[in-house]
Amino acid sequence: MVIKDTGVGTKEVFFADLEHYMSDLGFDRGAWDYKHATYDYKIQDKGNVYYLRLEANVTEGKLEDSHAVLKLEDPYMGKHLFPHGLDYDYPIPDSVIKSAKLKLQMLNEKLSSH
Repeated sequence: MVIKDTGVGTKEVFFADLEHYMSDLGFDRGAWDYKHATYDYKIQDKGNVYYLRLEANVTEGKLEDSHAVLKLEDPYMGKHLFPHGLDYDYPIPDSVIKSAKLKLQMLNEKLSSH
């Protein structure tokens, strides 16, 4: 499930700033290479686990360089599948979507303030 109109997608930010913001908000950087990074935020609801995922692509420099510029994509969500993986077509409960949008609003405020 893609979450549109968050104000986050298409923003550009320095890698060091993004790492700081994401860490402050409880996101973990998972998959990454020198041109791309994925950040996940875990949301639990009634025994199920969902992940809010945000991808960032390097437009200038290389990842791990604090001055590398990353462009954010629209965030999306999925339900965790055992042992690993996400189901992006699984219906996400409204309470989980509300939590995700609140987290994205907080991220957007940090991105807009720098």
